[in-house]
Amino acid sequence: MTTPTNTTHLKITTPIGLISPRFYGHFAEHLARCCYDGLWVGPSSSIPNTRGWRNDLVSALQQMPVPMIRWPGGCYADHYHWRDGIGQRTPRLGISCGTRVTDTNELGTHEFMDLCELLQSEAYLAGNMASGSVQEMCDWLEYTSGTADTTVTRERQKNGRKDPWDVKLWGVGNESWDCGGRYDAKTYAAEFKRYGVMMKHVDPSVELVAVGNDEVAAARADHMETFWNEIFMEHIQDHIDLIDHLSVHTYWIDGGAETGFSEENYYTLLAEADTTEEAIVRAKRTIDKYVRGRKNIKVAMDEYGVWHPETRPWGPGPHDDSRPNNFEQANTLRDALSVGIALEGFHRQANILGLANLAQIVNVLQSVAMTEGEKMFLTPTYHALKLHEHHIGATSCHVEVQTDRVFKMPRVTATASQKDGNTNLTLINRHISEESQIMLYDLPETLLSAQLLSGPAPDATNTYDQPERISLQPLDVYKEDNTWKLTLPPHSMATLRFSR
Repeated sequence: MTTPTNTTHLKITTPIGLISPRFYGHFAEHLARCCYDGLWVGPSSSIPNTRGWRNDLVSALQQMPVPMIRWPGGCYADHYHWRDGIGQRTPRLGISCGTRVTDTNELGTHEFMDLCELLQSEAYLAGNMASGSVQEMCDWLEYTSGTADTTVTRERQKNGRKDPWDVKLWGVGNESWDCGGRYDAKTYAAEFKRYGVMMKHVDPSVELVAVGNDEVAAARADHMETFWNEIFMEHIQDHIDLIDHLSVHTYWIDGGAETGFSEENYYTLLAEADTTEEAIVRAKRTIDKYVRGRKNIKVAMDEYGVWHPETRPWGPGPHDDSRPNNFEQANTLRDALSVGIALEGFHRQANILGLANLAQIVNVLQSVAMTEGEKMFLTPTYHALKLHEHHIGATSCHVEVQTDRVFKMPRVTATASQKDGNTNLTLINRHISEESQIMLYDLPETLLSAQLLSGPAPDATNTYDQPERISLQPLDVYKEDNTWKLTLPPHSMATLRFSR
């Protein structure tokens, strides 16, 4: 079958594995305006709120959805002492920890867990290894999850929470090769074993996330051992009962400016998003080399997303020092497509990926919303995630795609899933300037819905003045000779849902 240069043929084939809700996790760090003046405005704010959480943002996040949130960092986690954020809110002493935020500690454990309950999100707590202690982290675990009558659980009850929250996901440090203490991998492995043994004593069912990295990213960064994962796994291989996930962080940094980028920059960023899947596979290959089938330790992609040079006072890649930095970036349609590309990889690697967290949820880096006083708008990334919501909890499937290539990548890519007789198919037309004709084969008879995310240019974004410039729109799909047909505009993404 010959494929014209603008026509793509797709067919869904064999199942892969379950698309965990944890693949759609988010990340809220005490950094710039993510938590304070973002999610959290405080109960006395004139901005409408529920117990301190701004209502318009909570309502938007409830509709996305947000299955899991990692908190309080990030690099901030290794400065954070959880006891500073419990008890009566008004006398809590503030701290400044060098991560460009002065923390009043108004937002602590009880407040964060309240947000998780508002959003029906699982909590993923990042513990303080670098400036904390084993005892401090174990006490936090007992405070959040303990059921026995102890001094710590009585303290929780005194502070207003009778029943435990039963938090299962815990990070043991963050980026310990750099901002989390500049450990070497061997030393970190020894420390992880101490933390792991004691935390599993407190709660044997807890899931511990160990700090890893990606060898390709490490090769271009300071303070990182290139073969950290290899060395760590070698020294932990006789203690695999302690580790449940190995973390990898991937930021896409080579796409040039956030707006006004060139055609080459456009494709470079999309190609970089493709490499996220490769990082997952590399990490799992190293894990399995040392685990040798004794346990299914999964990869935690617990920080990922676009990090443009305008937003980098430090971190990977080139920097732009021409403007004051508050970690806020434009969040364009191109950025939304990059998340869709990463999700394709997550679905294909459903059997080896444990969780993923987009950085970050509001106002910082690749956020899903921006706020300024009482104003708020949703970014194209929000709508990209909304397009994928029906994949959550479904079974990922292989998709055969016959398409031409552009800038050394497929012109059109796709991910598909099935659940309860429904088939979900998400398509991305990566071509920067040309539409693509799509032909779909062997799909169910009934089309339930078809939604499109597109815009006038790949660097188009929403603003406070134009909050719905980029949003989901209906997509025309028709059937002809048992084949579903549609046209995807350039730089666009769409989700189709079918029922048998």
